[in-house]
Parts: sequence; structure tokens; C-alpha cells
Amino acid sequence: MAKQRNRRFHEVATPTPFEEARDELFRQIMQCGVIGADGEHQDEWFHETMAYLSDRYPELASPQLIELRTLGDRFVQPPKRGEGVETSSATAA
Repeated sequence: MAKQRNRRFHEVATPTPFEEARDELFRQIMQCGVIGADGEHQDEWFHETMAYLSDRYPELASPQLIELRTLGDRFVQPPKRGEGVETSSATAA
């Protein structure tokens, strides 16, 4: 008799509308070249994009849209370097 293997079925979590909107926002930021754009252009782009996302995801409440905008603003900022972190291995004794 063949030994039966325990089959584990991986349940795939369905993303929430907020997660879908967040991922779509990040994809659009990457594709549209918003990173590194002038602050005025970023504001205009975000205004239009947030209006689009609120129409596309009507189930999102106002606080969620505000959170999406905050995440987007953070995403387009240049990376911050660690201040006060020593990168030289010679100083570690």
C-alpha cells in the first residue's frame, strides 16, 4: 500500500481593497516617474491619482485614502541615509 502524504493546501489570502489600492498606487508611482519630480508636479499628480483611486475603490473610507496618500508621499521621497552610523570596519575594534 502506498503511503499517503499529508498534502498541505496553501490558502492564498485575497488582498483587501486597501492593499490592492496601495499596490496600484506604488506601481503607478514607479511607472509615471513621480519619484524625483518637482514638488508641485508631485502634488498635482497625487491629487489626480487619489481622485482616480477613490473612484476605482469606492469601498475605501476617507481615512484609508488619507493613509494611502501618506504612504505615497513617503514612497516618493529619496532614501534617507543613516545618520551617525559608522560604515568603516576599521573603527570596529
